[in-house]
Amino acid sequence: MSIWTEISPTPFRVEYVDAAGVPTRTLRAGDPNAESVLFLHGTSGHLEAFARNITAHAAYDLHAIDMLGHGYTGKPDRPYEIADYLGHLLDYMDAVGVGSAHIVGESLGGWVGARAAVDHPERVRSLQLLCSGGTVANPEVMDRIRTSTKQAVASDDIDLTRRRLRLLMADDASATEELVEVRHAIYHAPEFVAGVDNLLSLQDMERRQRNLLRPEHLSRITQPTLVVWGRQNPFGEVPEAVALHRGIPGSRLELFEECGHWPQHEQAERYNALSLEFIGAAAG
Repeated sequence: MSIWTEISPTPFRVEYVDAAGVPTRTLRAGDPNAESVLFLHGTSGHLEAFARNITAHAAYDLHAIDMLGHGYTGKPDRPYEIADYLGHLLDYMDAVGVGSAHIVGESLGGWVGARAAVDHPERVRSLQLLCSGGTVANPEVMDRIRTSTKQAVASDDIDLTRRRLRLLMADDASATEELVEVRHAIYHAPEFVAGVDNLLSLQDMERRQRNLLRPEHLSRITQPTLVVWGRQNPFGEVPEAVALHRGIPGSRLELFEECGHWPQHEQAERYNALSLEFIGAAAG
């Protein structure tokens, strides 16, 4: 099934929003009068990471965006740190009139969402951390992210993009050929090629260290928080998820078997049911 046929049971539109001067690609769907849910992808990702989640969440006002420097969103020429991603997120929310949202963040998106919950608690109704980054600095993992991404961007060989996407998944079949083609097109857009080092800047140890979510940050998250983790996550093992869960008061941890770094995609049916239950409870 195509990405777009998965979404098409729900009316949607893809448009560009001016977020304080940064053209931001966004997929909008659902009920504009309902509470907002905002989906944030991971490093070198794009909004199609949530294609299998849009229709299930259509009772809400849905926003899936390409984050700063990612996908087809604008790419200011500077290394991006968490404050840059967070500033862009808030600028987007302001531009579309979203005062607060249920934030669903995968990997880098979880890192940014957690920082939003700490620094701007009034903007975050609930928080989902899907294989979230930001609590550790593992040189091996950082090198794997940086090397696999730069190899795929530097070469037109689509198999390198395929390998980069499969790296995220417990089952290679989850990295569909359509997703590979979408990512390959993004990776080889001239603006993306020129800016790839900016979006990989958090794989630099010194920069990553000063952006990490420390225990004192996690302890300040008071919003309802759901941590979802794949047991085959290549970028973070289960003890990392447990520490994240224990560090956030009152949070809930769900471990997915036979799942890698994209639980919302790899096990969409299970994830969607879990997410809807969680958001519904958080929304009261």
